[in-house]
Amino acid sequence: QVQLQESGPGLVKPSQMLSLTCTVSGSSITAMYSFWNWVRQPAGKGLEWMGAIYFNGSTYYSPHFESRTSVSRDTSKGQVTLKLNSVAPEDTAVYYCVGGTFARGYFWGQGIQVTVSS
Repeated sequence: QVQLQESGPGLVKPSQMLSLTCTVSGSSITAMYSFWNWVRQPAGKGLEWMGAIYFNGSTYYSPHFESRTSVSRDTSKGQVTLKLNSVAPEDTAVYYCVGGTFARGYFWGQGIQVTVSS
């Protein structure tokens, strides 16, 4: 069974960088045609797709986040990392890692609450 687990700080100060890690088990993050996304949901709002990294290392970003977001991976650890620069209170949200393949299905992590506050 594929499992995704987000980890990182629950509280970040404004203007700092947020770094979150998604640890994937039950599947390789380089599995053919797999892709691994970061999605967030501010309280009371809808889901926002931020970016993704594909099985071959290609990355894609939402134009809304592209200027201050990067998604990377550590294939030896089966981890995908999100970095969001210059955070502000409006970046307070639950952040999810979502990924998988068409063949095996797509899976969600449980999510991690991140609060941006001084």
